[in-house]
Order: sequence, then structure tokens, then C-alpha cells
Amino acid sequence: MAQELIASNYVATAEQINTGALMLGAGLALTSMILLPALAMRLGLSASLTGALRIALMKASSRAVAVRAPDQNQQRLLR
Repeated sequence: MAQELIASNYVATAEQINTGALMLGAGLALTSMILLPALAMRLGLSASLTGALRIALMKASSRAVAVRAPDQNQQRLLR
């Protein structure tokens, strides 16, 4: 009985947290905040272009981390 509750708790947690998406989102956010401005300054890009690229990366970051319902293949893997 206790093992079934623990197993169901793990499945619920795994459904809520997608580690790969979280790592991708964090990487994109890091890139947009630190790496992109440094690279743009080194290449001599304009501030407006740098800002547009930062906005695009931050949007991609938020889309990567957005919670999605697991599809059938993910549900089979979790079982």
C-alpha cells in the first residue's frame, strides 16, 4: 500500500517537472542575459538588434518551460 502511494507520488511529480525543458529554458535565459550582450558588444551590433535578440531568446525560454500535458508516449514511459 505504501509503495503504491510512493510510486503514484513519483509519477505525479515527474508529470509536473520536465527537467529537460527546465534546463533548456535556463540555458536560453542565461544566454539572453549574459552571453548575448557580451557577444553583441564584441561584434559591434546595435543596441536595438541586441534587444530584439534578447527578447526572442526570452520568449523561447518561456515557451520551453511552459507546462504541457504529457502525451501518450511519456505516460507509457512513466509507468
